[in-house]
Amino acid sequence: MPNYRYKAVKTGGETAVGVIDAPTEMDVIERLRDQGMMPISIALGGVADMAAGKKGKKSGGLFVSRNVTRDQVMSLTRELATLLRAGLPLDRALETLISLAEAPPLIALLQSIRDNVRGGRALSQALEQRPDVFTRFYINLVRAGEAGGALSSVLTRLADTMERNKELRESVKSAMIYPTILLAVAVLSVVILLIWVVPQFETTFAQSGKALPIPTQIVVWLGAFMKNWWWTLLVAALLFGGSLRGFLKSPKTRAAWDAWILRRWLLGDVIVRSETARFARTLATLIGNGVTLLSALAIVKDTMSNMEMARVLDGVIARLREGRGFGKPLADTGRYPKLATQMIIVGEESGRLEEMLTRVADIYDREVQMAVKRFLAVLEPVMILSLAVMVFMIVLSIMLGIIGMTDLVR
Repeated sequence: MPNYRYKAVKTGGETAVGVIDAPTEMDVIERLRDQGMMPISIALGGVADMAAGKKGKKSGGLFVSRNVTRDQVMSLTRELATLLRAGLPLDRALETLISLAEAPPLIALLQSIRDNVRGGRALSQALEQRPDVFTRFYINLVRAGEAGGALSSVLTRLADTMERNKELRESVKSAMIYPTILLAVAVLSVVILLIWVVPQFETTFAQSGKALPIPTQIVVWLGAFMKNWWWTLLVAALLFGGSLRGFLKSPKTRAAWDAWILRRWLLGDVIVRSETARFARTLATLIGNGVTLLSALAIVKDTMSNMEMARVLDGVIARLREGRGFGKPLADTGRYPKLATQMIIVGEESGRLEEMLTRVADIYDREVQMAVKRFLAVLEPVMILSLAVMVFMIVLSIMLGIIGMTDLVR
C-alpha cells in the first residue's frame, strides 16, 4: 500500500504530522477523523520525503523564492479555512500555520498577519498591509466573510476559485510547451546554418572570382554578420524587449495593444474566452459572498489582464448605476461573447445571476482549452513549414553559388 504524508490538527489545536499506509487518500482522511483529527493536507510520500522536507526547511536552497508565491497563498487559504472550520480561533489558526510553514517569506507574512490580528485588527485589515501578496478581490471576499460571520466558508470558496484559475493557466502553459520548443529548435537550426555551414563555402566562393547570385550574396553576408556580430543581435533583442515593456506600461498604449490583440484571428479568440471565464468566475464568487454587483464589477475590473475588456466595464458600471441593468449593457460593449451575455441576461431576469455566471465560467473554461487546441493546430504546421522554407532558401542559395562555380569550370 502507498504511504501518505499528512498534516492534521488535533481537537486541542495541536498540529500533527506523520505517515499512514492506506489504499487511498479518502482512507487516510477517514482514519484521521476517527482519531479526532482534522486533516489539513495529504500527499503521497514516505519517511524519506518527510526527512527531506525537514532538511529543506532548515537549510533552504539556492532556488528558493524570496517572495510569497501564488501557490503558497492558495495553500494557506485552504489550510486556514480548514482550521477555522475545526473551531480554532483566528490567532490560534495563524499560529498553527506558522508552525507548518517552511518558506521564510511565508513565515514572515503569517507572523505579520498574526501580530496585526492580535493587535485588534480584522483579518481583512491585516491583509491590506500586504497589497503585493493579496489582491483587492481576495481582501474584499475576506471582508465579506467577516461581515457575514462565515469566514471559513468564504475562504474555502476563495481557495476553490484560485484552484480553478490555476488549472486554467496551467492548461494554457502546458499547451504552449511544444510550440516554444519548436520555435527554439527553428531559431537554433538557422543560426547553426548561418554561423557554421555558410562560412565553409565563403572562401570557396571568393576564390572562384565570379559574381555570385544575389540570393547567395545575401546568405553569405548574413553568415558573416552572424559569425562576427552575433552579440549585436542580443543587444538589439534586449533593447527591443526593454522598450516594448516600457511602452506597455503606459495605460493608454497598453489598452491600444490589448484592443489590437483581441482583433487577431485565433489568438484573440483564446484571450476573449480566457478573460470571460475569469470575469464570470470572479464575479460569481463575489456576488455569492454578499458583495454588491456594483462593488463586485469594480473589483473584477481590476483583476482582468486585458485592459480593453476591463475598460468597457466602465460604461457597464455607469449604466448599472442609472438602473439600466447589467446584462444588456455588457452585451452592448461587443467585447464579450454573445452566449455569455445572453446567459447573464437570463440569470439577471430570473434572479439567478450567480448560478448563470458560474455556468458561464465552466463553459468558457472548456472553451479556452478548445480554442488553445485550435490555435496550436494552426500554429504548429505554420512553424514547421516556416522552418522548412528558411532552411530550403539557405540551402538553395548555396547550391546556386556552387552551380555558378561549376559553369565557370566548364
